[in-house]
Amino acid sequence: MSLDITKTLNIKRDIQSFIDHYKDKLNELFSERNDEDELLMTRGLPPYILREIMECNPLSTFIPEDYDGRGAITSEALSMLEASSYQSLPLSLMMGINGALFLQPLANYGSEEAKSTIFKDFLRRKNMGGLMITEPDFGSDALRMQTGFKYHEDTKSYEIDGLKHWAGLTGWADYWLITARGYKNDEGELGRDIGFFIHDSSNGGIDVKEYYQNLGLYMLPYGKNKIDIEVPESHRLEPKTTGVTMMLDILHRSRLQFPGMSTGHLKRMMDEALDHCKTRIVGGMSLFNYDQVKERLAKLQSYFTISSAMSYFTSTNVPLNQNTSRMDVAANSIKSVVTDYMHEASQSLLQLVGAKGYRLDHIAGRAMVDSRPFQIFEGSNDILYQQISESILKMMRKSKETNLYNFLSDYSLTENSAEHFEETLNFDVDFKMAQRKLVQLGRALGRLVSMEMTIKLGESGFNSDMISNSLKVVKSEIESLFSTYSFAETPAIIEDYDDSSSWLKFVNQ
Repeated sequence: MSLDITKTLNIKRDIQSFIDHYKDKLNELFSERNDEDELLMTRGLPPYILREIMECNPLSTFIPEDYDGRGAITSEALSMLEASSYQSLPLSLMMGINGALFLQPLANYGSEEAKSTIFKDFLRRKNMGGLMITEPDFGSDALRMQTGFKYHEDTKSYEIDGLKHWAGLTGWADYWLITARGYKNDEGELGRDIGFFIHDSSNGGIDVKEYYQNLGLYMLPYGKNKIDIEVPESHRLEPKTTGVTMMLDILHRSRLQFPGMSTGHLKRMMDEALDHCKTRIVGGMSLFNYDQVKERLAKLQSYFTISSAMSYFTSTNVPLNQNTSRMDVAANSIKSVVTDYMHEASQSLLQLVGAKGYRLDHIAGRAMVDSRPFQIFEGSNDILYQQISESILKMMRKSKETNLYNFLSDYSLTENSAEHFEETLNFDVDFKMAQRKLVQLGRALGRLVSMEMTIKLGESGFNSDMISNSLKVVKSEIESLFSTYSFAETPAIIEDYDDSSSWLKFVNQ
């Protein structure tokens, strides 16, 4: 199919028709022609399934219209991710890696030469791309990465060498976006700033040293990669200011789009739970009629609603050309809170289904394992919660405000939600609080931001009963979290715990 024909089809097909066609194809491939449970247990993805998925051009939602894509409209990309994750969470992550961590950075920072070639390859050849940042000794501490680059004036190219791991699509991606630091001197000392380079896998230079036996997300290959490549000057991303700022923009934009993946997953968990509880008879009556079960189901519905609110927020506030490098509070709140909800929802479904769900070939068991790494990659949630608190405290210092309620009631991301907690929030913060307190406070602040987004979604006309229910659930969470934060006693680590710690010694024989 020519690009002109592809473009014509995409223009004629509105987003709802596009998504409906995509959903039908996923349902056909995962449910009608194959056993979904068996696919859950298979490492990788049968080539014909991936080929037919890519024939729907799902990644065209991330490609600008000037390059024959659908226009890189945020709401369209999130809708595609949602449809993917309802059917398969790993599939959605695959699409998210391609879109948020490769195609969008290319669209915003790539040279015209790189964009015109690579976008065409994605549309015509159904190519895929990934991102390599993490290194075996430098995970969350990415700014200390040891992969280095040198520029060669004679060849107008960059020589890059290093070791990367945990890059989704290891061994699969046709293109890689690879981060490295420039050498400051001949002694091998690396500079602080970060460079991003696009490598065509067909040029070689990436040696997969090991494929990991990842605990979940079987569909995606992960591993350790030795990098020894040469990249043309045209394939280095061009930052507007610094490479570190560009990396923040790329990572924040990706975190802001997590609701695309989470909303579909949460809807699937909700639907599976409702179907099971309505048909399962326990003690002579439907499981659905038990009060404790209703509480779990109400939480599942609230998680789905809050995730939908986050999708709405991102779609209405984060167009492709929006620089997100300073949107840390919104990005970190969305990513951490919604991924906590993803795993909690999976745990709840497993609890409701019971022993049958504790199997690799059951949606509940796989969902629990597949959702867990979302709380770790692209920023561990504990770190992100700490960063949320640090960002808020920094703004409070700058505004010379010490009272948390006074600040939050005037802060755009919490101005409406804070009004529900005037008494709870009415205290002066300790700007030198311990790290564990920063994390505890960040959990509560992240949910205040989420509640604000839910209120805004309610104002748009979204199901009012779902909004009301969600606000009740998240308010209860926030109150509980602030209660934990206020608890004064702090447990300590007992290093020499072996002393007098064997209970058997104290049993009277």
